[in-house]
Amino acid sequence: MARVAARLSASGEQSTHPVDEVLPLPKLALYGFQHVLAFYAGAVIVPIIVGSALKLSPEQLVYLINADLFTCGIASIIQAFGIGRIGARLPLIQGVTFTAVSPMIAIGLGAGGGTAALLVIYGAVITAGIATFAFAWLPANAFRAVMRLFPPVVTGTVITVLGIVLIPVGLNDAAGGLGTPDFGDPKNFAYAGGTMLFILVLMKLGKPFLSSIAILLGLVAGTAVAFLLGDAKFGDVGNAGWIGVSTPFHFGVPKFEWFPIVLMLIVMLITMVETTGDTYAVGDIVGKEVDSETVARALRADGAATALGGILNSFPYVAFAENVGLVRMTKVKSRFVVVAAGVFMIILGLLPKAAAIVAAVPHGVLGGAATVMFAMVALAGIQTLAKVDLKEEKNALVVGVSLAFALLPATVPVLFSKHMDPDLSSLLNSGVTLGATAAIVLNLIFNGLAKDEAQTAVHAPAQVVAEAKAEVAVPAQPAAAPAGAEKAAEKGAEKGAEKGAEKGAEKGAVKTAEKADDAGAPAS
Repeated sequence: MARVAARLSASGEQSTHPVDEVLPLPKLALYGFQHVLAFYAGAVIVPIIVGSALKLSPEQLVYLINADLFTCGIASIIQAFGIGRIGARLPLIQGVTFTAVSPMIAIGLGAGGGTAALLVIYGAVITAGIATFAFAWLPANAFRAVMRLFPPVVTGTVITVLGIVLIPVGLNDAAGGLGTPDFGDPKNFAYAGGTMLFILVLMKLGKPFLSSIAILLGLVAGTAVAFLLGDAKFGDVGNAGWIGVSTPFHFGVPKFEWFPIVLMLIVMLITMVETTGDTYAVGDIVGKEVDSETVARALRADGAATALGGILNSFPYVAFAENVGLVRMTKVKSRFVVVAAGVFMIILGLLPKAAAIVAAVPHGVLGGAATVMFAMVALAGIQTLAKVDLKEEKNALVVGVSLAFALLPATVPVLFSKHMDPDLSSLLNSGVTLGATAAIVLNLIFNGLAKDEAQTAVHAPAQVVAEAKAEVAVPAQPAAAPAGAEKAAEKGAEKGAEKGAEKGAEKGAVKTAEKADDAGAPAS
């Protein structure tokens, strides 16, 4: 590993801002706000989608957005700064997980929609958060044993299912919002298509920073066009207050019902896989070793933030993969940048007018942006599955049958609405739940528990895997050659055979590191 680290340092990959460095205030503010920009669209889209599906009023929707941002800020500070043995102390932004969108909508609609539905959701969220927090305190052996349930064939399938199930949610918004009077109006598809095209052009032609905030810019541009054409209404912005504090249990005392709690526990199992991958990925990027205790601290922060979310009128939290990519792209690795971003989010969460502006985004515009985001989630799952041997029939069956189960609620909704007990329907009427459960059970049947070595290969820091494979890439040499090659490399010697071996090892390390990063960073 020392040789790999030396090569990365020589190639300029090491940051001038290491993970524990506190930057000057102007840089801290600038880099922190950049994280907020990259994160903002993903942060607010979940409360918008869930609130719209539950038929909440504009004022209630604004409150949800404020509560989400406020809690995101607190959660990110806990994760990055750390409190005792809680928080990974890595530059990880916490955001509401997309995994919970479909299950929360199913729970909410099963409870009749409106604020009554929120109370049932919050009861499940609080319970799942406490359970996740407790799980992360298990002894190391027990902790590793549970994580062996999630080899790449399972995580890749779950993430793919998540994207596939969420894409119809984005398409319904692109059509104008399910149940709205103008649902299906071609005008809505025009806004969605224009927004989507704008985002794709930015991602194709824009510079790295513009690409990282393409979703946000697409929402802004689409809303601006809709406003000019008279289809974006900002009347509620004037009615919103300048300052608003998210108070605990704003909508009432949470209700703790058995089936929604089970459903949310399944959601948190999936988010644990996401956070584990993101923790290893960002640890590799910043050059900090990640062990099982670091992962456990990250999951404790997830659990604490999720329980806090249920208390402060928000939803389950996970480490955001989008911001892991931003750390890699900018090479600004200080965790205190994320602490600064958390402060910005808390401030935004205290400004109802800002949330009212976001709530005024037309459904068509939102649907265009959301469809792109959800499609990219599905792609992330496919990329993980690309590293699985799908020529092996057992793995192919796990993936294929799980996808079939995931499509059942959308394909045969009458099974859940008319031929199933309402409580059971609220648990099973979710493609994410059925697909994830099928993937875990089928993998256990066909493949059994993942071996510890296999799990390490999936989640270990990319540097470790890269170094191991780079050593194989070096041609066989006499016994003294490796030491000579290392010494020559350190001194900058340019002997032909040693230089070729060094380049081969470096190329192998970089290529394998990229592959390991892809495997270890599932999307939110």
